[in-house]
Amino acid sequence: MNQAIPQALALLSEREREVLGHLADGHTYAAIARRMGVSAHTVDTYLRRIRGKTGINNRTQLAVLAVSFHQPRLAAMPRAQAA
Repeated sequence: MNQAIPQALALLSEREREVLGHLADGHTYAAIARRMGVSAHTVDTYLRRIRGKTGINNRTQLAVLAVSFHQPRLAAMPRAQAA
């Protein structure tokens, strides 16, 4: 799936990528809905569309896609320094 990630992301709308970003940050459907100003049902619809466009069929693969989408952002975050 790793090679397919750039192609999968290219299929998504800006709003669908926004949902993925919130998902990668660990937010629940309800929290994503509040942040985006939509209903939880709309978030679910976005996620179903993402799964349909990418061929993803389970939550684990969806989480991998979401984290891969935000990998550059996560890599730029400062690491906790050892005491």
